[in-house]
Amino acid sequence: MYAEGEQVKIYAELEYVGDQDEITIYHAASPFYFPMTEKTRNIEIPFPMEEPLLQTTLKNGEPLKEEYKRAGGYGSQDEKEYVEFMKKFLNEEFLPGYYVMNGYADFFVETENEGEKVKEDYRIKAQIDFIVSGIE
Repeated sequence: MYAEGEQVKIYAELEYVGDQDEITIYHAASPFYFPMTEKTRNIEIPFPMEEPLLQTTLKNGEPLKEEYKRAGGYGSQDEKEYVEFMKKFLNEEFLPGYYVMNGYADFFVETENEGEKVKEDYRIKAQIDFIVSGIE
């Protein structure tokens, strides 16, 4: 639970614990996605991301950590209440409400099997929820 105006800190970690010293993963701008819903108003907060193909080397036992940065968007076709919420959300702090984040790490690795490259996709999901007090 957070008080209105208090900084909300959210982060994700991904750690390789396999039998090799390191492994290379391939992903978009980040392997971490942080979409959420503000349940009090029933507002979906998307997490747009650029999608170049990047690679990151994970060393065994050394976590990759990334902090959440507020993201989202709105368009001219969106309802007025949604636009007002998103403007405040993106330019200020988390507004009072009940938030559920359905975060995930999305990446793939390539391995060799009998001289042939094999692509293995991963999507590791996690959910958190929190309240920002101050709801009228």
